[in-house]
Amino acid sequence: MLEQGYPAVSSRRVAARAGVKAPLVHYYFPTLDDLFVAVLRRRADYLLEQLATALESDRPLHALWEFNTDPTWTSLMVEFMALANHRKVIQAENARVGEQMRQLQVDALPGVLQRYGIDTATLPPVALAVLMTSIARNVVLERAGGVLLGHDEAVALVERWLDGLVPGEETPPGTVRRTSP
Repeated sequence: MLEQGYPAVSSRRVAARAGVKAPLVHYYFPTLDDLFVAVLRRRADYLLEQLATALESDRPLHALWEFNTDPTWTSLMVEFMALANHRKVIQAENARVGEQMRQLQVDALPGVLQRYGIDTATLPPVALAVLMTSIARNVVLERAGGVLLGHDEAVALVERWLDGLVPGEETPPGTVRRTSP
């Protein structure tokens, strides 16, 4: 999916990549949708673990930003979103996974914000989760498509903002950003 997009996925290609015969793939995954859902669920389990770890870290807001700027996950997400336009079962699974990830953030962020003395009425946790996810993923997606204008400035703005929210947790100078071209 990452190399050639979801249309290039077939049971024969999956079988060849896995070093098995195509009937074995069909045995475990009767349809390609079954295979796509299994891949999405497996990746989601891993990502939920990674997200929970980020939110429990010493620098949870910075870790959340780094998590959301992961270009591999973003690229895979885009493929699943494109696939969901044509397959309702994938759309439903995408929505379930997205809601799960958002809920994990919404559950963790009130404690994080309280720890830093940030009023959740002024900065609602759900709004913070949406903003950080949206900005990060948009930068990653645009960079993957060759659009670079304004990205360095936007990333620097978010990081200055995060540094200002959390005094003493400034981004170390010279930190390499995953979103760099």
